[in-house]
This record gives sequence, structure tokens and C-alpha cells, in this order.
Amino acid sequence: MSWFLSLPLIIPFLTAIAAYLLRHSASGKWVSVAGSALGLVASIALMAIVLDKGVVAAQMGQWAAPFGITLVADLLSAVMVLITAITGFAVAIYAMGDVTEAQERLGYHGLFQVLLAGVTGAFLTGDLFNLYVWFEVMLIASFGLLVLMGGKEQLDGGVKYVALNLISTIFFLTGIGLLYGLTGTLNFADLALKVEEIENQGLLTVVAMMFMVAFGVKAAVFPLFFWLPAAYHTPSFSVSAIFAGLLTKVGVYALIRCFTLVFDHDIAFTHTILLWVACLTMVVGVLGAAAQSDFRKILSFHIISQIGYMILGLALMTPLAIVGAVFYLVHHIIVKANLFLIAGVAKRLTGGTEVYQIGGLYKYAPFLGVLFLVPAFSLAGFPPLSGFWAKYIIVKATLDIEMWFVAFIALAVGLMTIYSMTKIWAEAFWKNHPDGIEPRMEKLSNKWAQLLPIAGLAVLTVFIGMNPEPFVQFAERSAAQLLDPSDYITAVLGDAQ
Repeated sequence: MSWFLSLPLIIPFLTAIAAYLLRHSASGKWVSVAGSALGLVASIALMAIVLDKGVVAAQMGQWAAPFGITLVADLLSAVMVLITAITGFAVAIYAMGDVTEAQERLGYHGLFQVLLAGVTGAFLTGDLFNLYVWFEVMLIASFGLLVLMGGKEQLDGGVKYVALNLISTIFFLTGIGLLYGLTGTLNFADLALKVEEIENQGLLTVVAMMFMVAFGVKAAVFPLFFWLPAAYHTPSFSVSAIFAGLLTKVGVYALIRCFTLVFDHDIAFTHTILLWVACLTMVVGVLGAAAQSDFRKILSFHIISQIGYMILGLALMTPLAIVGAVFYLVHHIIVKANLFLIAGVAKRLTGGTEVYQIGGLYKYAPFLGVLFLVPAFSLAGFPPLSGFWAKYIIVKATLDIEMWFVAFIALAVGLMTIYSMTKIWAEAFWKNHPDGIEPRMEKLSNKWAQLLPIAGLAVLTVFIGMNPEPFVQFAERSAAQLLDPSDYITAVLGDAQ
């Protein structure tokens, strides 16, 4: 299993080296696309193995767990690796028409592949310290992508991004040190067993709160989200799309993994806090989006509000709620990355991203208008798209346990999301351009490289929405593994437990 678990990591690192060496050549972009395609194949193979065999684990260097470096994939890990590869492949193609030659010479494609490796590593790692290592790989690569062209706006966004993430790192490392002092291990599976033996459960709850803050910064939850809307509108649209799709989801994944596997000893306290955080994240995010007029800023605040739904699924901690959180994770990565890609095409056609200063997209680029409506309606929760089923499961989970006010908040945030998407449609697509510009598709330097990924992600969104049953069943199996981690522990520790 070691090769199947490590290939999704090895491929992007090798691709990054090759792309960097070829950064002065036109072939660098093709290397990035080819590497992303190979990474997708490896991710599909890993998913097939997990579906067939269940949880799989491998010990790097043949050091037995919990002492060595463990890679492990259950259904949640496998689907996150797969959706990362799908998004990475789509953005790699899109970048061929979006990233400038100057950015390529500065190493864009190499940094992009390192970022994909960091995200994938975070999903596959089997211990907390290596989760920290992969977070740092992501941070270095993402900071490089943010400040690639060195403009004032990029540097300002990059500094804010790094500053808050360094605070997250301090909390994370402090929590790791305290947890190791309490248990003598950092392996997830071993921790699941050792935390039950800790006499001072109150101290364990304090450590859990440190991890909640650390991962909350990564996930951009209330009140730790300020770095996201300050940074995500500054880089190239390819970078914004991969950030929007993946980076915050790593934080959500870490919260789900730790607060179902390790910190499940005081659910009445920890998950009540997560419930309040989820509700406030939804409300503040959607209100922030309603107040914005820049295409990417609106979408950035909507990342925050939608993260709230995922955290809500974890906070409720019922089987159906966890199903909703898993389904929402997969749906949102596809939809949000696609909306940022569309924003990039819109800017190239109209000359800006301020929705009140652009227009005419539907008249002169109706195909783009249709491609926008699919992820926009999905984000807002219109049936029968994937977002409808994601929201439906989460809301039903709240109603099943009679949390009427929480269900009201979730539905109200959905209505406000419709308002924001309608504002973008009315201003950028429906009305004429105030300066009389005709946003024709001929203005795109590489039309098909930018439109094909958008169309592919839109088709995937529709497909999930029209065929929800197998995806819901997958989410149910994934939720069952999270709520009963015995298979995970056995796969990692074997006879050592």
C-alpha cells in the first residue's frame, strides 16, 4: 500500500522540480498539466483501493506505528485527495490562459505543485506533527503564490495572511507539545486510545481548545477569518481558485479528524462552542458578502459563510450531520473553485471585478453566463444541484434534534447567498457595460484552456446534484468510519494496539 499512498505526494513534488527547471520554457506549463493529470490518476487508484479494502495505512521506512511516519487513507482522506487532484488538474489547465510569462519565470508552476503536495499530505498524514509539517509546506507555497508579482496589494494581503497563520502555528505547536506531554504519542490512532487513559480530562479539554483555535484560523471561522477576505482577491485568478477550493478545507478536515478521533471526550463543551462558531461564521460571512461589490471579495466572504455549514455538521455530531459535513466539503471545493475561475474570465472580458463597473457578459458571452449560473445556484442551494442536497442534509440534521433556531439560521444564510449571487448576475451579466465595452470571448488569449475547466467543474456539479444517492451513500460510509474509528485504529496500529 505504501506506493499507492505515497504516489499522490511524490508526483506533485517531482512535477514541481521539473516545472521549476523549465520555468523559462513554454513547456513548463505543459509539465504542470501532465503532472496534475498523473496525480489525478494516482488519486483515483487510491480511492478504488479504499473503496475495496477499507482503511489502508503504510509505515514509511518500515518504522512501525506509532513511532514512524504513517500515511493512512480512510474514505474521507481518499475523497479529499481525489477532489484535490480534480481541482488541481482543472486549475493547471486554466492557468495556461491566465498565468503570465513573468509569473511562470518566477516559478508559478513549481509553487503550485508544491501547494498541491502540501494539501494532499495534510489529508494523508497519520500523525499530528506531520500534519503541522504539511501545513507549513502549504503556508510557504501559498505565500509564494500570493506575492509572486510583488505588487503592493499582493504584499499587503500576503503579510496579513502569513501573520495570522503564524499565530495559528504557535497555537498548533503549543498544543502538540502539551498533548505529547500528556500521552507520549502524536499518532492519530494511538492518540485515540491514549486520551482515554488521561486522568486530568479538564487539561485535555484545554489542549483541545488550542487545537480548535489553530485549525479555526486555517478554516477561517469566526472570529479568526480576517486574513481570508484581505488576501484572496489579490493574486492571479488561478491562485485565488486553488486557495478558495482547498486551503480552508484543510482546516475543516483537521477539525473533523481531531474532534471525532481524538477530542471526543467532552462533546457537551467542545461541540457547543463549535456550534456557536458555526452559526456566527455563517451569519458574519454572508453579511460580509452582501456588503461587498467586488466579484472576488463577494466570493471570499461566501467561503467563510459556507465553512460555517461544514463546522455545523461537526458540531451537531450526529450521523446525519457528519454525512452533511462530508458531502458539503466535496461539493463546496468544486463550486467555489469554479466561481473564482469564472471571475477571472469575467475580468478579462470586462476589464474589472467591481460588479457595478462592469456588465454585458450575458449579451456577448451567454455560454459564460450559463456556466456562472450552475455553481452560483449550487452555492445558494437551488435544487437539483449539489448545493441543495448538501444544505438539505445539514438542515434536516438540525431539525431531527429540534434545533429550530439553528435551522432557521442555516436557511436564512441560504437566502442571503441568493441575494449576493443575484447581485453579481444582475450587474456583471445582465446589464450593459457602463463604458460600452463589448465583452466578447475573442478577448481571451487561450479561450478553451479557460473555458474547458469551468465547463468540466460545472458538469461535475450538475452530475452530483442529479445523482446524489451514491454520493450520499459514500458520505454515510465515511461518517460511519469517523464516528466509529476502530477500523482506522486497527489499520494503523495492527497488533500494536
